[in-house]
Amino acid sequence: MPKIFKQTDLSFQEDLDSIDNFRLQTVMPRLFKIVDSKHLVFDFRALPPEQYSFPYHFHRNAEELVMILSGSMTMRTIEGFSILNKGDLIFFEMGKTSAHQFYNHDSIPCTYLDIKTVRDMDVCEYPDSGKINIAPDNEIFVKDSQVDYFYGEDKVADKWTDYKKD
Repeated sequence: MPKIFKQTDLSFQEDLDSIDNFRLQTVMPRLFKIVDSKHLVFDFRALPPEQYSFPYHFHRNAEELVMILSGSMTMRTIEGFSILNKGDLIFFEMGKTSAHQFYNHDSIPCTYLDIKTVRDMDVCEYPDSGKINIAPDNEIFVKDSQVDYFYGEDKVADKWTDYKKD
């Protein structure tokens, strides 16, 4: 059954974990959770003046679509900076070529619809800080700790000492 979200019934809230410069607001409860969406994460967001959306990032296993509903903001990508205005629609493919971040350069909030595909899990990378986020569990690691596939496996036989062949 279709679910209609009336703008007059929606309420923006800042994430409890927000820090200075990252005071993005999202409609709560999150819209995709209300309808128990299986394949889309979608949020209605408000970016206050002089704030950044999220750290500069890209998704390895999710596509993203953003539509500006009111106001304007600046988008940072690997190609540089672009001004986004009401009505603009931006598609982000999977991978590092789609790294992005938003900043509200204006004096009024910029509202936008943010839609992302869901395929079980995603790996989100943050090139500025070298972090990796394994979503949806938000397990965040520093990429510099990357190791070889067989790291720590040199004593595998020790784990099999109790094995008895029948």
